[in-house]
Amino acid sequence: MSFKVNISPSEIFPEVKIIKSDSFFDYRGELWTVWDKNYDILSEGLEFKISKFTRSHKNVLRGLHGDRATWRYVTCIYGEAYQVIVDNRPDSTNYLKYESFVLSDRNHLGVLVPPNFVNGHLCLSDTCIVQYMKSYPETYVDWQDQQVVKWNDKRVGIEWPINNPILRGRDRV
Repeated sequence: MSFKVNISPSEIFPEVKIIKSDSFFDYRGELWTVWDKNYDILSEGLEFKISKFTRSHKNVLRGLHGDRATWRYVTCIYGEAYQVIVDNRPDSTNYLKYESFVLSDRNHLGVLVPPNFVNGHLCLSDTCIVQYMKSYPETYVDWQDQQVVKWNDKRVGIEWPINNPILRGRDRV
């Protein structure tokens, strides 16, 4: 069974791709595709080497994190999350500009975040599960070696739908 997929650049960052998958409904429920290696979005292709999930409770904010080598495909498979990406390339005309999206198990949106961008999400529903698939050229960049931009960095000016999120360690002010 094949599904129609709409792939488009984000409104602010042409490097960031928004992927919207159609789904199939019947009496059993719903089926949709998160990622297909045949998506023709990058000439060099992507090989995802690791897939991680986060389960968060309402008002938990994770991020903003990234690195110089890793592509991240982010989608919400359960609940609803407010996803933010920030251009973290000092030489870019879009440096420290951000864009936000609502990802959910209902809208089937995914965001392909390139290297040198940071991203994070805020759980909007009682519980949400967000999937991160990662593609990197050689060595996995783990959390202690990632770039971090504070969630409330005044230079970025993100308009989060909450003023006092639940944070952990490196994400606190």
